[in-house]
Amino acid sequence: MTAQLITVEEHRARILAAVRPLEAVRMPLPGALGRILREPVRSAVDLPLFDNSAMDGFAVRFDDVADAAAGAPVDLEVVADVPAGSAEDPSFGRGQAVRIMTGAPVPNDADAIVPFEDTAGGLAESLGRIRVLAAPHARGAHIRQQGDECRAGDVILPAGADLGGRQLAGIAAAGVHEVVVSRVPRVAVISTGDELRPPGAPLERGQIPESNGTLLEGLCRENGAEVIMTTSVTDDGDGLRAALADAAALGADVVITSGGVSEGAYEVVKSVARMRFDKVAMQPGKPQGFGDGPDDGGPLLFGLPGNPVSVAVSFEVFVRPALRAMQGAADLDRLIVRLPAVEAWRTPPGRRQYRPVLVTRDGVAPASSGGSHLAASLGRAEAYAIIPTDVDHVGIGDVVDVMLVP
Repeated sequence: MTAQLITVEEHRARILAAVRPLEAVRMPLPGALGRILREPVRSAVDLPLFDNSAMDGFAVRFDDVADAAAGAPVDLEVVADVPAGSAEDPSFGRGQAVRIMTGAPVPNDADAIVPFEDTAGGLAESLGRIRVLAAPHARGAHIRQQGDECRAGDVILPAGADLGGRQLAGIAAAGVHEVVVSRVPRVAVISTGDELRPPGAPLERGQIPESNGTLLEGLCRENGAEVIMTTSVTDDGDGLRAALADAAALGADVVITSGGVSEGAYEVVKSVARMRFDKVAMQPGKPQGFGDGPDDGGPLLFGLPGNPVSVAVSFEVFVRPALRAMQGAADLDRLIVRLPAVEAWRTPPGRRQYRPVLVTRDGVAPASSGGSHLAASLGRAEAYAIIPTDVDHVGIGDVVDVMLVP
């Protein structure tokens, strides 16, 4: 009897229900790149820290220059100079100004900044006396007010945020030097198949270069995981048993196998690994295995199909969300946008299709002829078009969901 298909959502829900959060660790900011926050980050200081100039120019009293114009210039005496980083707070009276540079603290007597370009001499004649040719647009013009962005104690990044370069810079600017993040997931990658040989090795009839290990190791590292083991085993079962034992001994949080989960006579993962095996209503990637580890807290086990496109799709749909959930990520999924198809293609009835596509100026086009074995073409793909189960044909101009991948 043919096994009933389960939905993508059913398989994914079972996986996410088994996820156990990893430990949180406190670490210095420079080492947190690529990590996921487990506690919100609060600013240690007001941002900006003090009123500062947004322009190179002159700190002035607004009332002195409120009527300045090219036909009615205002002359001011420059009595001080404040560069960025200065702690000086020079006082000045009516008819006077202070030269100031971008980022420098605004003197308490000033309530506006006149940029160099609004004066007759600009920087070249910025000491002694200046002639203002244009009035500031309002009191407070070109002054960045203390605390405009945030106050000390305000949350600047929530728990669950990904820490990239921009986020680390924002945290540093807020005067914070440590963050609480998730420990990195430890992943073991095991490829199965008698036909597999290392890339570059001599190939005999029936043998192929092993690429799934490279694919999965790269995808895991791109998504913040530490790959502690990558190996290839044969179909006799002994190698897989040993590899699973090695992964557990190394403290793997996740073990990902590829191959050996279909209906053939030599499906080693099915015969050895403690997983539940299902047929999922998706293409590619219909055969899927998953195990939530023994009661003593062993690793999550993912049994992915052997074809490279199936591996890549299965990782995005099932493995990546689990890795992110382990780390407490607020968003488990890739960005999905809606784009028109610029070429037509057929889709399998009754299964959700994840089609590798190219993104053009006009929309999306298939990256290959569609076979799940087309490993070389996979590298051209920039996204996956996601086609619902009730659609059997995508026409030119049809708008489809597109999962963007780096």
